[in-house]
Amino acid sequence: MITAGEIMTKNVVTVRKETTVRELAEIFTSRRISSVPVVDDAGEIIGIVTETDLVEQDKSLHIPTVVSLFDWVIYLESGRKFEKELKKMTGQTVGDIYSPEVTTVAADTPVSEVADLMSGRKIHSVPVVEGNKVVGVVSRIDLIRSMIGKG
Repeated sequence: MITAGEIMTKNVVTVRKETTVRELAEIFTSRRISSVPVVDDAGEIIGIVTETDLVEQDKSLHIPTVVSLFDWVIYLESGRKFEKELKKMTGQTVGDIYSPEVTTVAADTPVSEVADLMSGRKIHSVPVVEGNKVVGVVSRIDLIRSMIGKG
């Protein structure tokens, strides 16, 4: 049984909430990667930021539909959702656009479980952690390489 620790990329690029969007774009293009774990000052994982998070800055802003009744303004959609979308589109740092919900695995997780997670959640890479420290990343290309190694 092959594990995540055996196929993971160990030289992991991480960013912090203070990393600028411009720096993030440079990391994605120069390293040819599509996601990066976000870590805190102690080096512990607090989220993930992806190319999709970055690309969402260029999408059109959807203004929520409202109904004006007398002196009241009633939002027909969540105002909170609009605020979140606006913050993401105008964000200047990773802290403005990253997702705190991140799927992680341990080094001893079987590759078959990693593949199931990636496929089921439609994600392209999974950070490998010991406790809350990132020790590696398994991406789709790592899974493909492990298949070649079997053959």
